[in-house]
Amino acid sequence: MLRYFLLACLLSSTPLVAQIYTPKFDVQGHRGARGLKPENTIPAFITALDSGVMTLEMDVVITKDRQVVLSHEPWMSSEICLDTTGNVFTAKDEKHYAIYDMTYAQVARFDCGSKVNERFPEQQKISVTKPLLRDVLIAVEDHIKGVTLYEVDYNIEIKSSPDGDKKLHPTVEEYSDLVYNMLDEYIPLERVVIQSFDFRVLRYWHKKHPEIRLAALVENVKSVDANLADLGFNPAIYSPYFKLITKEKVDALHKRRIRVIPWTVNETSDMLSLKGMGVDGFITDYPDRARRYKMTLGMNVQKK
Repeated sequence: MLRYFLLACLLSSTPLVAQIYTPKFDVQGHRGARGLKPENTIPAFITALDSGVMTLEMDVVITKDRQVVLSHEPWMSSEICLDTTGNVFTAKDEKHYAIYDMTYAQVARFDCGSKVNERFPEQQKISVTKPLLRDVLIAVEDHIKGVTLYEVDYNIEIKSSPDGDKKLHPTVEEYSDLVYNMLDEYIPLERVVIQSFDFRVLRYWHKKHPEIRLAALVENVKSVDANLADLGFNPAIYSPYFKLITKEKVDALHKRRIRVIPWTVNETSDMLSLKGMGVDGFITDYPDRARRYKMTLGMNVQKK
């Protein structure tokens, strides 16, 4: 692929060798473009593409019938969803709507785009359901070929935790294999990044699929060295909460050939500050704001 300049690196010889290092500034649309359209939905990803992002960031969970579905929570969130009758429900009711206990047909009966989200006043309300990963891949690739004409990466978060094993999701191995098989069927794997806060996931992918780029999500205050020691190898990307990053940490990670892509950066002042620190990109709910400062691709979108 012409977009990719891949530095040769030996992935398996030592845990201190980073994975693929791709030198480009990478603005990622968080859950598509959560500030503008309902999160983790096809309209949100199309909006992110039209804003010129380089990567689409998304979360995947697994249903009872082993379908890979986009959702940040492993349950139907009362914050963004209406129930199957179109009514609101409370956070206390969420425990009855674990996605791992429902088939996709049941999940698809919930409207997760019409409810007002107070945290995102600019978000357009759309009656929409949580989509299958397969349908997202098809829609995005179709939009790329017919409209934006630029191939983007997919940064996919696996939402597992030890407490959730076999309760809110399958084992790390089954969860990962379901995601891998779906991606391998629809898109080139060189355009895939797998991210997780659960380092068990990253270790599994590193061992079984060393060609896939991995991103270590971090929200703790431990040092970079401590987190990397815990992980056991150098990932392609270190992705901390943006307020935890400093110029010194960026420089230290770059010496290891690890890219730095913090989350979730929504204020333009923070975008500019982080870019000044030398980060390699950032994840944002508002890719349109990054576009105003020419951080995204200069798309001249022609609607079909």
